[in-house]
Amino acid sequence: MLDWLKNINKDYPDFWKDYLTKFETKPNKFVVLSTETSGLNPDKDVILSLGAFSVIDNSIVIKENFETVLLQYKYLQDNGLSNEFIIESKMMKMPEPDALEAFVNFIGNSILVGHHINFDIEMLNASLERLNCGRLKNEALDVDVMYRKLTDINDKQFSLDDLCGIYKIPKSDRNSSSEDAYRIGLLFLKLKSRLGIK
Repeated sequence: MLDWLKNINKDYPDFWKDYLTKFETKPNKFVVLSTETSGLNPDKDVILSLGAFSVIDNSIVIKENFETVLLQYKYLQDNGLSNEFIIESKMMKMPEPDALEAFVNFIGNSILVGHHINFDIEMLNASLERLNCGRLKNEALDVDVMYRKLTDINDKQFSLDDLCGIYKIPKSDRNSSSEDAYRIGLLFLKLKSRLGIK
């Protein structure tokens, strides 16, 4: 029996069961994503905002985007942190369970792309675990790893600003997960063509 079929029979939420069935087919798009988090520990920290864009046929599809602030009042309150970011943000706001369900529906079986993407995926997996879901099954590409592969640099990591500087991608005044996702998307398109990724 296929692994994904065994997983469907577990007591997962319906949206997760639906997500697992999408891996019967090959992905037909990339999704570039960026998270803003309360810290760097997936066991203790939470996602504060999430931004993503679809990339299809060498183009960032602006109208296929995902952007939300995750309402994390309890976490912020328990840790004595300000919720000013949540209050002032003009982005759509959703409780964490709703945001994760909507995000999983958005990505489907697409190949995920990010900057230090393993961290984003670990944060998402920790959040999904709280909803009794499994771990994300999507393939993932990291623009930092792609750049280092292209330039044969193995002893250094590059920040998003470093990479954007190298490829002359301007920085926006608006600092958000969506803005970062868009910049990652531009980087990805440049690296993807140079590496011959279809």
